[in-house]
Amino acid sequence: MQLKLVPGNSAGTVTAYYLKSPGSTWDEIDFEFLGNLSGDPYTLHTNVFTNGKGDREQQFHLWFDPSAAFHTYSILWNPQRIVFFVDGTPIRELKNSESIGVPFPKNQPMKIYSSLWNADDWATRGGLVKTDWTHAPFTASYRNFKANNACVWSNGKSSCASTSFRSRNSWLSQELDSTSQNRLKWVQKNYMIYNYCTDTKRFPRGTPKECRTS
Repeated sequence: MQLKLVPGNSAGTVTAYYLKSPGSTWDEIDFEFLGNLSGDPYTLHTNVFTNGKGDREQQFHLWFDPSAAFHTYSILWNPQRIVFFVDGTPIRELKNSESIGVPFPKNQPMKIYSSLWNADDWATRGGLVKTDWTHAPFTASYRNFKANNACVWSNGKSSCASTSFRSRNSWLSQELDSTSQNRLKWVQKNYMIYNYCTDTKRFPRGTPKECRTS
């Protein structure tokens, strides 16, 4: 999806683009853009839910003004990993850690959603900065959505299960090559501002299992 975010004073707003399954034990993969005061950077908030449980947030500042022009935000979701991309650059990878007892979203079909909503109780500086409604209406723009060769859920079955489908779609086993791994490390070193895996105050008894694997 290509997005252009709310310009100017967007404090308190959240522009969202995400995948979600229905029900009370849903799966979800989130891009959320937390608004700012004019001149301050947007915060890109990412999260992954499995069976209704999230708490796997990573946040970033972007290396450009996301309200000045359209940029491409992509998700690779296959049975081995979830990768978040910005303009083709990977910013986050969450690997399947089911082998050590960590649930992974791969059994529920998800739909695409987008929204722009008021979240001034938490979005900007933890809710310290409220929405200034004199700047309304707030407008974000979406365009050029593409789902490349996505599996289709029909009659209780996924097209992913077909041998012929799997042989035609290399993304089902796609992983990051060495160049992409280096770009991922560059983003995380220079632009990551929060990582749940290093939040020892939040997890005083030890960070989640998947954080302790390489």
